[in-house]
Amino acid sequence: MNPCIKNRRQFLGQAGSLAATAALAPWGSALSAPLAGGDYRALVCVFLYGGNDGNNMVVPLDASGYAAYAKARGNAGSGGLALQQSTLAPLNGSTLGLHAALAPLADIWNQGHLAVQANVGTLIRPLSMAEYQGGKLPLPGNLFSHSDQQSQWQQGASGLAKPSGWAGRIADLQPVGGAVPTVISVSGNAVFINGVSSDGLAVSSSGSFAIKGFGSNPAKNPLYSLYTSLLQQNYANAEERAAAAVMNQALAASNALNSALSGTGSVAGLFNGQNNSLAQQLLAVAKMIEARQSLGVSRQIFFVSLGGFDTHNDQLAQQNNLFGQLGPALKAFYDATLQLGVASQVSTFTASDFARTLQPASGGGSDHAWGNHQFVIGGAVRSGIYGRMPQLVLAGPDDVSEEGRWLPSTSVDQMSATLASWFGVGAADLGAMFPQLANFSQRNMGYFG
Repeated sequence: MNPCIKNRRQFLGQAGSLAATAALAPWGSALSAPLAGGDYRALVCVFLYGGNDGNNMVVPLDASGYAAYAKARGNAGSGGLALQQSTLAPLNGSTLGLHAALAPLADIWNQGHLAVQANVGTLIRPLSMAEYQGGKLPLPGNLFSHSDQQSQWQQGASGLAKPSGWAGRIADLQPVGGAVPTVISVSGNAVFINGVSSDGLAVSSSGSFAIKGFGSNPAKNPLYSLYTSLLQQNYANAEERAAAAVMNQALAASNALNSALSGTGSVAGLFNGQNNSLAQQLLAVAKMIEARQSLGVSRQIFFVSLGGFDTHNDQLAQQNNLFGQLGPALKAFYDATLQLGVASQVSTFTASDFARTLQPASGGGSDHAWGNHQFVIGGAVRSGIYGRMPQLVLAGPDDVSEEGRWLPSTSVDQMSATLASWFGVGAADLGAMFPQLANFSQRNMGYFG
């Protein structure tokens, strides 16, 4: 096989031909220990759909690093993608800066609570460039497919196709002690929230969350009482019992969440002026965290998202708009956790399909790539660059395609397992939850102090 892949089509062909075929026992069968710790903790996944260009999210500020970046990205006035060095928001004590629209996150870094996970992506095992060029080791399948890579990130299982997500599998370990499930999405259904033996809950970010058809106050509607009494019947048929159980859980969740989501909450002012979808999703999450005691929960995982990152054209303007939503929303949410006194108990992280090529594509955009940079934010997080930044050189030691597609130096499994471990998943269960984790010597990236 040609060790030097000239274009995306050749790279995609190789990735498909080396797709992993590893077998795994059904998830859930090996998971047994309940989550450790009795304090409240929450994880918040912020999924950036479309494949965010991490090369313009975190940019070198030192002279040689920026020169290499600017050379490969090209002048913005000529269809290139290089950001002006003077516009970047410095990460104090490092040689990196953030996109100007993400400047609010630089403030969290300077407070000591923003981690940058460098060059992370789907990997079955550690992979050197020489091994990759040899073409004999399996790669995650369909590296450029949005749906496949979104699923592998959310499943926490590089190269494996399974119906459950790693947040849902954590919920399988957590006894349901409150009125709501452990995992809640404010961005519709996603594989991330569904477990083997448990189901997540999808809610709206606006208005109330209550059963429809019985008016604004169902408790005063006699038909509602009749309906709920029917659900309490001792049904002989197993399917009827299962359906009734699901409906009873939905009713309990709606009653519990209605007051939390329909009210303004004490932290709403922190989101003033932010009317975009992501900010409103994170505000809803903050309201649910504020209501944690009335909901009777000690562990929660939330899923929110922002779309539009498939920037094949006009990337500078599109990404500036998207980061202009992302940065302020994440900062407002972090400030909300401070105000609620739970900053050290809530950790927020970004995820995305894949990165984008360092080399610009026609039309001022970029193409699908592989290893990417992500953020982890929270009071328990220690600011730092985790993993290894790639060398920003086309056809360089980290580029598998001559267009700036980085061979990941950290796997999705390693990043996800670090978050799950902080959340309370025991070491014995991490290997079953993240099936490729055993292939990596470093199983905790060290974000948490």
